[in-house]
Amino acid sequence: MHTTDRKSPGRNISLQEVLRPLVYKGRGAASNASGRFEQHRHADEDDGWGNLDADLEPLRTEVIIDSSRSIINWNTSPDIPFDRSINPYRGCEHGCIYCFARPSHTYLGWSAGLDFESKILVKPDAAKLLRKELSKRNYRCATMAMGTNTDPYQPLEKQQRLTRQILEVLAEFRHPVSIVTKSAMVERDMDILAPMAEQGLAQVFISITTLNNQISRTLEPRAAAPQRRIQTIERLHAAGIPVGVMTAPVIPVLTDTELEAILKAAAEAGAMSAGYVLLRLPLEVSPLFEEWLQLHYPLKAAHVMSIIQQSREGKTNQADFHGRMSGSGLFADMIRQRFKLMTKKLGLNQRDMKMNTALFRPSGQPEQLGLF
Repeated sequence: MHTTDRKSPGRNISLQEVLRPLVYKGRGAASNASGRFEQHRHADEDDGWGNLDADLEPLRTEVIIDSSRSIINWNTSPDIPFDRSINPYRGCEHGCIYCFARPSHTYLGWSAGLDFESKILVKPDAAKLLRKELSKRNYRCATMAMGTNTDPYQPLEKQQRLTRQILEVLAEFRHPVSIVTKSAMVERDMDILAPMAEQGLAQVFISITTLNNQISRTLEPRAAAPQRRIQTIERLHAAGIPVGVMTAPVIPVLTDTELEAILKAAAEAGAMSAGYVLLRLPLEVSPLFEEWLQLHYPLKAAHVMSIIQQSREGKTNQADFHGRMSGSGLFADMIRQRFKLMTKKLGLNQRDMKMNTALFRPSGQPEQLGLF
């Protein structure tokens, strides 16, 4: 990867020569390169007053209103177990450096780097739009997925409460929902999720990448601490909500050795099921991740990228269905076998977590129509 020299704009230099990365406390990315659709590129330049050497001001989150006209996203991907999802936010404050959703910000004219985690679009009409779409005569019920692109329980949710409003509508319509999150904030909504779970209408998956606080602190800076996520699994289980763990992503060299430990800790906390995704680095995510490696783990960087490429047919990402989640090659096969053996040993994925779609009814429709 190369970047632009701040003191000599236009000169390409290696990451090892970078003088001062944009290290903001609580942020994952260390740069904010222009998106791939932009006609112009920008570079910092010292104005003679040493501005590039000054301490960085805190990077505050900017909340932007998204006036979308619909809220349900549809897909036909054969390797994804759902055909519809809801994302009340675009961009994510968690700042996970590996997030495959980062490139989506470039469609908006922003960077997949710091812009992705500091310019967050919110959909204030999400619940209203959902009610309208679920009330359509031709709507057919199937599990609604949340957390498929950005986390529905990212820090902004504490004030915005969009995810909670969506859950209230889904509960009213008796519509099944499956949530993936790396936030403990999901516990706030157990009063909605627990009654839904009793009817087979709710399940939650907690995403855990590492149990190492030091790694997690820079890898996913604003997500809940690893042990706090394990505690969330325990509390969801105690509340009667079916809960699983996603060991995602598995990062070669850096976190892959923790696979068994994560699964064991989650199972002991009450997880019923488990899944995993081998790290993939689409588009702008690849240079951002490499930059992060050079900044935080320079001695391991070359090794990590080498294994990733060996597992992705010489690239850092695979776009083909099925292969994009688990990779290929010797390392990917080893992870697959380790996951299979450990889940069998722990009794994970033995019980069906299938959602109930038979109870769905549009809002206002009576339990059973009268005879006359």
